[in-house]
Amino acid sequence: MRTFDVMVIVVYMAVLVGVGVRLSRRQNTTDEYFLAKRSVPGWAIGMSLLATIITSVTFIAYPGASYAGDWSLLVPGIMFVLVIAGIGVVVVPFFRHAVAMSAYEYFGKRFGPTVRMYSSFAFAVGHFSKMSFVFYLLALSVGGITGWSLTRIIVILGIVTIFYTLIGGLETVIWTDVIQGFVLWSGVAVSIGLLLFSPHVHAGDMLHLLAVNHKTSLGGFSFNLHAQTFWTMSLYGLFFYLQKYTADQTVVQRYLAATTDRAALRGIGMGAALCLPVWTAFMFIGSLLWAFYRITGEHLPASVTKPDQVFPHFMVTQMPLGVAGLFLAALFGAAMSMLASDLNCLGVIVVEDFYGRFVPGSTDAQRLRIGKLSVAVCGILAIAGALRLSTTQGSALALYYLLTAIVAGGLAGLFLLAFLISRAGRGAAILAIVVNLVFTAWATLTMNGGQTWNLHRWNYPWHELTIGAVGNTLMFLVGCLASVVLPADRVAGPTLWDWLAISRRAKHEKILGDSNESIAQSS
Repeated sequence: MRTFDVMVIVVYMAVLVGVGVRLSRRQNTTDEYFLAKRSVPGWAIGMSLLATIITSVTFIAYPGASYAGDWSLLVPGIMFVLVIAGIGVVVVPFFRHAVAMSAYEYFGKRFGPTVRMYSSFAFAVGHFSKMSFVFYLLALSVGGITGWSLTRIIVILGIVTIFYTLIGGLETVIWTDVIQGFVLWSGVAVSIGLLLFSPHVHAGDMLHLLAVNHKTSLGGFSFNLHAQTFWTMSLYGLFFYLQKYTADQTVVQRYLAATTDRAALRGIGMGAALCLPVWTAFMFIGSLLWAFYRITGEHLPASVTKPDQVFPHFMVTQMPLGVAGLFLAALFGAAMSMLASDLNCLGVIVVEDFYGRFVPGSTDAQRLRIGKLSVAVCGILAIAGALRLSTTQGSALALYYLLTAIVAGGLAGLFLLAFLISRAGRGAAILAIVVNLVFTAWATLTMNGGQTWNLHRWNYPWHELTIGAVGNTLMFLVGCLASVVLPADRVAGPTLWDWLAISRRAKHEKILGDSNESIAQSS
């Protein structure tokens, strides 16, 4: 790493810390700390969602996937836009009026405290595991580029992220996300520009080579769930983003932080509109790298053994002074943005779903202290988990996938059951959760031909990316059937049909009020 590139990274880190220090004086209540006083404009919500969803995994995995193959990894992103277009106009205002701070408060209203605690615990386990994994993956990528030790990278990035998140709350998280979003776009634009306008190769030649080799294909269109086809990736993306936008605290928290329902909807739409072009750009970068090295005939060094390593190698060897530092800052920012969001939302879950239940008479000041303590403790544990991962030879990564697949599954199906099926009650929800956990454990252990636990003809038959879709569907169907058989022990809580009735009544009352006002003015 050259000195100027390092200086770019240091300045970037200092700006993030400075934003946290500047906004720390406003964090005096839980509403200010966890919801930014519900005062964030829609465009900032959109940039924050972009920075949160585009992680450091995107920087490495997407160019590597398109370098080695095609653009099939982009298909889930297309489903992301369709999910937002289909449910956003209903789900966003619904959550803003149905819950106070935690997304899992809704499950408690519909199915009682047991289901609420399950859903919040499942989310927390999944995201806590993801934090350690992202820390580790980022350190691995940056270490390969810079030669810095994994331990140093993990500890420094962890401390900086914990510090500005701890003192600045969600308001700092969102406004640093805005900064990181602009840095991200800058890094992507510069990378594509360097590849397209390289003095070593003509852009037209690269684009022609990509076209004749079908490098921008979205995968096979035959309906085959045993392979990574277009339909497999579509199912994965549909349920992944359905869960993301209906049962993910990091996203619901942003619904709640917006100034108005319209601002929240505008922010969600903007986030969806920005994410797909960024994912496409990273795919394009990987394809251009493939064409670049074939046309120029430049040989990759022996140390580059995986497609994921090609883009970092290009960055180190081809990018001019300062640009590599900008791109590394964008890479750091993508990881830190996701980590900061997860830390803050884990604080919400600890305070709202656990501490508030077991200590119901606590004051707002006490809840704020517990929230900040939770942010610090979760951050330290995530650093410890990443350091542990850095000493393994892959077994811990396999355990990560297994644990999160089993525990965090089914939340999209649970939301659909709560939102759509009026008769569904506590018993139906608990039975559906148990069936989903059993199915997901079996499928995860026996997938890929029984790699972990070989049951031969009883192994999970389809591609591993379909497990989440099947698990969520099973959760919903079992809950529907159980709601017919079991007593209707529904806890008071709104469904879609209740919400639509309330909305129609409010609209009618507004029209009636406007009409009466007009009559009064004319008389």
